[in-house]
Amino acid sequence: MPRPRKRLAGNPGPDRKGPAGKRMKTKNPGEASTKVENSSPQKTSTSKNCGKNLSKYWLMKSEPESRLEKGVDVKFSIEDLKVQPKQTACWDGVRNYQARNFLRAMKLEEEAFFYHSNCKEPGIAGLVKIVKEAYPDHTQFEKSSPYYDPSSKEDNPKWSMMSLILF
Repeated sequence: MPRPRKRLAGNPGPDRKGPAGKRMKTKNPGEASTKVENSSPQKTSTSKNCGKNLSKYWLMKSEPESRLEKGVDVKFSIEDLKVQPKQTACWDGVRNYQARNFLRAMKLEEEAFFYHSNCKEPGIAGLVKIVKEAYPDHTQFEKSSPYYDPSSKEDNPKWSMMSLILF
């Protein structure tokens, strides 16, 4: 039979409960805690100033080594971007809802790290800039594309793409 838990005598005052109503441990159980822990972030003069100069960077993940998808090699590396006209390319084939939502949140002129994944040496390979915000990904409608999605409709496309430039 389980043993009952020991409780301190008397009602635990509000000073013994944390922000979520949970009891707080004190060094001396006979004394009330004078320190109240707060789980919400507090603004200080330092944190107010440091947030103003922060830049937002996105992470654009690519696979630089050959990988066949429905018989088509879908590799794309920083070297492939370098040989594109004006070193500009569209970022198509995104078929993950969370990644699609991030892609739609990217704004003109924002910067991103071009990241090589699923390769011998994964890591950041370069920097890119968004030159065209999200627009419908045409590959979702092309039956010959490895990114074809028969459930996507032209009047209400599921998937988006955007364009970026190497810098």
